[in-house]
Amino acid sequence: MTDRKLNVLHVCDHLGWEGSRMHGVKRLFAWMIPRFDPARFDVSLVSLRKRDLSEETLDSFGVDITYLGKSKFDPTTLAALLRVMDRKRTDILHLHGYGATTFGRAAAALRRIPAVLHEHANLTDTPWFQKVADRLLEPFTDLAIAVSRSTADFVIGPRQVPARKVRVVYLGAPLDEFSRPRTAAEIAEARRDIGALDGDVVVGTITRLHDSKGNEYLVEAARQVLGRRPAARFFLAGEGPLRPSLEAQAREAGLGDRFVFLGFVRDVARLLSAFDIDVFPSLWEGTPLTVFEALGAGKAIVATDADGLVDVLADGNDALIVPKRDPAALADRIVRLIDDPAERARLSSAARATAARYDIGAFVRKMERLYELLHEVSRATRRKGVLQADLSFLD
Repeated sequence: MTDRKLNVLHVCDHLGWEGSRMHGVKRLFAWMIPRFDPARFDVSLVSLRKRDLSEETLDSFGVDITYLGKSKFDPTTLAALLRVMDRKRTDILHLHGYGATTFGRAAAALRRIPAVLHEHANLTDTPWFQKVADRLLEPFTDLAIAVSRSTADFVIGPRQVPARKVRVVYLGAPLDEFSRPRTAAEIAEARRDIGALDGDVVVGTITRLHDSKGNEYLVEAARQVLGRRPAARFFLAGEGPLRPSLEAQAREAGLGDRFVFLGFVRDVARLLSAFDIDVFPSLWEGTPLTVFEALGAGKAIVATDADGLVDVLADGNDALIVPKRDPAALADRIVRLIDDPAERARLSSAARATAARYDIGAFVRKMERLYELLHEVSRATRRKGVLQADLSFLD
């Protein structure tokens, strides 16, 4: 244990994807960083890219953030990062993204401080230049954290981190926000605000409109559901470059006002309260924060068998799971839940029980223990001490 506050610097490449104001990693920082014990940790963030100009800036969530304003391959990024580290007297680096883990581990090597690689995606490969960087910088990786089992496989494989250094640590959502009981009046108001009518069974999803999320299969599933259960109404909340093509698909399918695009929604917990069924049509995932939100809100969930989702959800227990790219199967499970309110209630109860294991506060406590351990043993043991310690608290 140190007798002063530890200075922890999180480093990320950027804070979102094209057309998405509140990307998952940005929301994670907004939840996580303010929850560290301020008496023991001074936690701040660096983004390698330009300043975030959206309305939902991390500054407004109380996050101390520095923007370096560098382009993807700018070699001056390293010097700029080192200046921030020196100014903040950084003790620990926690790194998210290719650029962050490249420049960050190089900086950790130069300043001889611990570095944590945190992988949020489970891609199948990396570019050749990233392979070179990962091979050279692996010795300066104290520990790698993966958000799911399949993501851990990606870290061990294409990202070339030895398995002994990799741990799966699941994230979570702020359960105090998402599990708060809602009154009937609150739920009715949330439903009215999105245009749901009395008698509608509300089927929703909150997502980025990108390839990985599989929303085109949800649109097709909605067409099939509405042909059988016209009282259903679908709501898709989120932003992204695929919105025009998805809207065109919905128009061509004749879905009219039974499939509504809500765009960006600020109060996600309130929107979730309006859903009877929450759908995850994903093709691939790390582990999306939205699934922890849905569990916390006690939603009846229909999801695909995408890696990352099935790490957390169990078919028939807290969700109904269908194969990826199978809109007919997706439609069948949605119809099943429309027809069976008792099954929706059972899944809701099971979802809340599962959510108890995935509170973002519990994740933060794990990171606090890890940071203290790294500070104590990393430099003294040339980065080997953390692997010799009992890391069961991360499980």
